[in-house]
Amino acid sequence: MSPDIPDEDPRSIVWFDIDNTLYSASTKISQAMGQRIHAYFVGLGLDKDKASELHHAYYTQYGLALRGLTRHHDIDPMDFDRKCDGTLPLDDLIKPDPRLRKLFQDLDRTQVRVWALTNAYKNHAQRVLKILDLEDQIEGLVYCDYQQIGFTCKPEPDYYHNAMKQANISDPSKCYFVDDSRLNVTSAKELGWGHCVHFYEVGLETVEGGKTKKLVRDTNTNDLEGIAQISDLEELRTLWPEIFI
Repeated sequence: MSPDIPDEDPRSIVWFDIDNTLYSASTKISQAMGQRIHAYFVGLGLDKDKASELHHAYYTQYGLALRGLTRHHDIDPMDFDRKCDGTLPLDDLIKPDPRLRKLFQDLDRTQVRVWALTNAYKNHAQRVLKILDLEDQIEGLVYCDYQQIGFTCKPEPDYYHNAMKQANISDPSKCYFVDDSRLNVTSAKELGWGHCVHFYEVGLETVEGGKTKKLVRDTNTNDLEGIAQISDLEELRTLWPEIFI
């Protein structure tokens, strides 16, 4: 081992997605974000229909609308961040949840480290964690670095490989992961992440790529992929009893 590379921590890692996972989709944050992204497209001189079409197309093709914007339009990604994520009234939409904080406090830190894994930029991620009173419970944060040319995002394999590299963990089977995107969870599972859970709030609405999506019953629940589905993070205590105090 090179002297400038720390020894690998023997503990497993619990990776938590942030948006629509640490808080409910009922907050309508995804809707508010979708409106801002649509306005950003229109601000480029596109009519509303073309803006909607490109918003959805870029989200579908690249995982994030911003990635399409940086590839096909002359935009500053940090300007996008300021005008979209940066203007969300998060303090009005989400509040600390003592029950959620207790869940984090009950994770056995002798067994696991706790990291956040998000497709947002660090500013947004840090704002959410601060409002939720979880800053001191998160040991590390992996985010989409908008300032990096060709940045990756979930569900791309490179994003997960980079996350493991940042956290200095080499064994994917020691990764616990919960996310509200089935695609993100499936991608992690295919890479060998050992304990993957899909957080899914049936009956609520969210926005993906500018399109409203109603969360209906997922027929893939607990299927052959070995991915459990939950609607309340408290269920993690039952699914992962070995890492809770």
